[in-house]
Amino acid sequence: MQHRSKAAQHNKQSQKHSARQGKIIMANTVTREREPMEPAFSLFSPEAKRFPLILTLDQNGIPHRWITWQHAVWYYAKERVAWETGSDAFTVSGGKCRDTGEVSTVTAASIIAIRGKAMAMKSFNQVPPLNNRELFHRDRHVCGYCGGIFSHSKLTRDHIIPYSRRGIDTWMNVVTACRPCNERKGSRLPEEAHMELIYAPYVPNRAEFLILANRRILADQMEFLKQHVSAQSRVHLS
Repeated sequence: MQHRSKAAQHNKQSQKHSARQGKIIMANTVTREREPMEPAFSLFSPEAKRFPLILTLDQNGIPHRWITWQHAVWYYAKERVAWETGSDAFTVSGGKCRDTGEVSTVTAASIIAIRGKAMAMKSFNQVPPLNNRELFHRDRHVCGYCGGIFSHSKLTRDHIIPYSRRGIDTWMNVVTACRPCNERKGSRLPEEAHMELIYAPYVPNRAEFLILANRRILADQMEFLKQHVSAQSRVHLS
C-alpha cells in the first residue's frame, strides 16, 4: 500500500510539472509575434493590369519583388508600409464613412518599403530563375555569335557547353543566339565550330532580374533599380 501511495504521489507531481510546462509553452505561443498572412494576388490576372506594378523593398531599401495594386493596398491597410519613395502610382477609393460621408482613399507610391522580416536581404544574392524571356533581355536581344539584333521569336537559348558534352542549364553557360547560329554551332563548343562569343554571360542579380521581369517599369522604379545593378550588367547600355 505504501508503495502504491508513493507511486500515486509521484504521478501527481509529474502531472503538476507537465501542467506547468504546458502553461509555459502556451504562454510563449500566445506572446510570440506572428507575421500576418499575406493574401495571394496574381501578377498576370486582367485586374492586376489596372495599375502599374509596385516595387517593394525591405526596410533597409533592398529591392524585393513586384506586387499588384491589390497587394499594395493590403500593405497600406495593415500599416505595413514603413516608408515610401518615388511618384504616386495610383489612388483607389474605398467605402463611405457612415458618420462623415467621406469616401476613404488609398494612395500608393511606386516604391514602398515593407515592415517585417527582411526577406529581400535573404533573396537578393540568390540566383534568379532562368528562362528565355529574361535571358534575351539580359543579352539585349543580340545574338552572342553574329551580333545581330532579333525579335523574340527568332532567338534561341544556346548552351555554350552543349548538353551532349555535359553542359548544364545555368546563366553562366547560356547566351542568346539566333536560330541560324544555333544550328551552325550544333553540339560543338564555340571554338570547335570556329564561332567566337562577342560577349560574356553573367548572372543577373536580384535588382536586374526585377528589371528584366517587368514590362511596364515606371521611370523612377527603373532609376532606383539601376542603382543596385552591377557594373557589368548590360542594363546600363539601355
